[in-house]
Amino acid sequence: MTDLDALQQRIGHYFHRPDLLRRALTHRSSLNENPQLTEDNERLEFLGDAVIDFVATAVLFEQFPELDEGELTRLRSALVRTEQLSRLARSFDLGAAVLLGRGEAETGGRERDALLCAAFEALVGALYLDADVQAVGTFLEPLLLPVAQETLSNQGHLDDKSRLQEWAQSALGATPHYATIAKSGPDHAKEFTVEAIIAKQRYGVGRGSSKQQAEQAAARAALDRTEAHRCR
Repeated sequence: MTDLDALQQRIGHYFHRPDLLRRALTHRSSLNENPQLTEDNERLEFLGDAVIDFVATAVLFEQFPELDEGELTRLRSALVRTEQLSRLARSFDLGAAVLLGRGEAETGGRERDALLCAAFEALVGALYLDADVQAVGTFLEPLLLPVAQETLSNQGHLDDKSRLQEWAQSALGATPHYATIAKSGPDHAKEFTVEAIIAKQRYGVGRGSSKQQAEQAAARAALDRTEAHRCR
């Protein structure tokens, strides 16, 4: 059994177009060292990112009818963040199958969250093209649903400050801090406006009836910004 056969067995799908799977596993660092390769996995990553968002949204919409739009949005963000998708990639030993350049491999690329997240998204993009969105749903739902249930039970989707700190330390090597920039209203109905600042840059602004609520809102706004740059 080849490595690709073993991977297809693990994910439960055998590709009609194996070239799609190979491309999903081709990191850009490998192109210069393998002249026969002409395309890396970044376009498939772009497609897979959108497909995962759609499938995650559909799963949450169907499985959690009691949640409102804001709660669904926060829960989806918890499911599709870099750290979570990289965990899914590890569960299929995807790092071992990715084709890397020598330098990237020697510096630990196979264990890097951003690389694994990107490879997982590319794999989903390839699966979508090889089959259809229903096949992607069959693959993703049993992976995402237990995570969603666990996240809801411990309210992990609500603790946006913790999530922002985790992302900032991993991606930027910095810890967020929060600055109150405005207060308004009478004592019995105060509104606080807070900035989330990372590495001297403002990432988000939030408002709330307490500093704690405003800080969570600012962290949420910052996370919304970082979601546009997943797997980076």
